[in-house]
Amino acid sequence: MSRVCQITGKKPTSGNTVSHANNKRRRRFLPNLHTQRFWFDEENRWVSLRLTANGIRTVEKHGIAKIVADLRARGETL
Repeated sequence: MSRVCQITGKKPTSGNTVSHANNKRRRRFLPNLHTQRFWFDEENRWVSLRLTANGIRTVEKHGIAKIVADLRARGETL
């Protein structure tokens, strides 16, 4: 399973780890992903999504019904 948020599309980025001596080494910055279940009233079932913390806040703001509609419009399966 890829490390991508299903709502925001955030994915790993790359950068440098910089030491106190200013030595630079390559590293990856991973998104803050969580697997979260939401109760979807329209279909009377749980919907499981892999989201970042920002994606969870988006669901709380707009509601799971709008998010599921947007995901299905993009062609994703739930």
